[in-house]
This record gives sequence, C-alpha cells and structure tokens, in this order.
Amino acid sequence: MRGSETPDSFTEFVVARREALLRTATMLTGDPHDAEDLVQVALARCVPRWSRIEDDPEPYVRTVLVRENVTRWRRRRWRETTVTTLLEPDAAPDHAGALGEVDALRRALAGLAPKQRAVVVLRYVEDLPEDEVAHLLGVRRGTVKSQAHDGLKRLRALLDQTGEKVSV
Repeated sequence: MRGSETPDSFTEFVVARREALLRTATMLTGDPHDAEDLVQVALARCVPRWSRIEDDPEPYVRTVLVRENVTRWRRRRWRETTVTTLLEPDAAPDHAGALGEVDALRRALAGLAPKQRAVVVLRYVEDLPEDEVAHLLGVRRGTVKSQAHDGLKRLRALLDQTGEKVSV
C-alpha cells in the first residue's frame, strides 16, 4: 500500500460492517458522535495492518475499537462532566416505545465503568462468547463473568432508579 491508497478488501469490509461497528461503538461510548469518531480512529489504526488481518479482520477491529474506547475514556475522564440532554425522537411515533427503551438503556450503560460497559455490550448486545470477550479485552474469562454479573446488577439498579422498563 502506498500513500493514502487502501485495498479494496478494506473498503468492502467497512461498507459491510460499518453499521454493526457503529452500533457497538454507540453502546460503548453512549454518544453517536463519539461513536463515529471511535469507529473512524479504530479503522484508521487497522489500515497499516490490513494485509495481516484481511482474512478475518472482525476480531482485530473489535479489539482495537474496545481498547481505543478505554484509552479515550482514560484520557478524557478528568475533563468531562455529565450533563442531561434531551434528545429529539428520530423515528415515527409508532416506534416511540422502542426508542424509549433504547434511550433508557444507553443512559444506564453510561452509568457503568468503561470496562464493565464493554463487557456488557460485547457479551449481551453483540452476543459474543465469554472467551472471545476475554480475548478482545485482554482479560481472563473469570473477569468477564464477574464484570458481566456486576454490570447487569448495576444496570438493573440504574433502570430501577429511573423507573424505566427495559428487558435486561
């Protein structure tokens, strides 16, 4: 690869997996704009290694996505303060209930620590097995189990505090 050229297989991967990566990143960050930035940074980090990972890029890209999110959180946590914002509904009125659940879940996920949030999102939203989550995060399987248990317990408590009904 020379200069800014990218292989066709990379472009095909991005086109095919962009929405799934954005969904995961949105759940990890809690913000759609941060999620777009996170996916862009993760993909940019994968381009130089593409020739080595192009046969099965998904695990590598997800690992970069999760680790970059933790790095971003560590870098920014001391500067940020949480504020409550009102979001305009993006869908038709018949989807209002589902949007409310998604919004409630995103707010509750934002109350988890980044690694705990990553475990819950990868394990239950992305439906990855414990071993794969452990590999992606560079932790042991037991850590994934305990973080998932604690994360779900915390999510339920946060949702109970708000009175929101979400199936967790």
